[in-house]
Amino acid sequence: MLQLLRIDLKKMTSYRTFWVVCGLYFMTLGFGAASGMEFLKWLASFIDGFGQEINIERIPLYHFPDVWLNLIWCAGLLKVILAVMVVISITNEYTYRTLRQNIIDGLSRGEFLLSKILTNVLLSLMSVTMIFVIGLITGIIYSPSLEWNRMVTDLEFLPAYFLEVFFFLSYALMLGILIQRSGLTIILLLLSQLIEFIITSNVDNYLPRVIPFFPMESIRNLITFPFPRYAFSEIRDYISPGAVAVVLVWTFVFNYISYRKLKRSDI
Repeated sequence: MLQLLRIDLKKMTSYRTFWVVCGLYFMTLGFGAASGMEFLKWLASFIDGFGQEINIERIPLYHFPDVWLNLIWCAGLLKVILAVMVVISITNEYTYRTLRQNIIDGLSRGEFLLSKILTNVLLSLMSVTMIFVIGLITGIIYSPSLEWNRMVTDLEFLPAYFLEVFFFLSYALMLGILIQRSGLTIILLLLSQLIEFIITSNVDNYLPRVIPFFPMESIRNLITFPFPRYAFSEIRDYISPGAVAVVLVWTFVFNYISYRKLKRSDI
């Protein structure tokens, strides 16, 4: 398996786009988290000029344990950047005929797909690791107390975040294999949530119970929007086993469709 991962990484790291997209993703992730509190302080000072007074530091956005869910939800918005890189990677396999060459050199189609899946796992793990490091550092800086039980509370959202990213990368991989054109695939990837929203809006009055089982809706249900709690609204501050099950099923379906397409297509 490590050999398959090395093969795919060798191809991906030869693309300049890989380094640009990876750098953009991790720099945005790190800079956004590091500058978030300073931006909020600037915003509060701007509001102060209108006669209102807001003490941002009293809002525990970066305090343990709130920092974990807040950062994880915000980081989830950036997963599309990694997905675009996955799309470019798989569509380049068709454009430059490297998929055909791999098959000629003795790699089975299943092994080729497994190499892509392992790369998605690695990218997801890297993203989780960076979120953990950022959350730990910012939490230590801004939290008024560093009690161990508060620091480790809500860490279960990190595996959920891994699942969210891996789900979306698997979805991007499937689209790339089905469409095989980077431009069209990226457009469809970016419009996926809008398309699903239009569909669910039309079935909401007839089959409301099926909406949580739609793919994009399933990852929204996995990690809930955390900020209403600062307006004294209740949120679901735990991982729903049902939401995890739906995301796992969709992830399996995406990779299975990719496998069936590779098995049947003429490369």
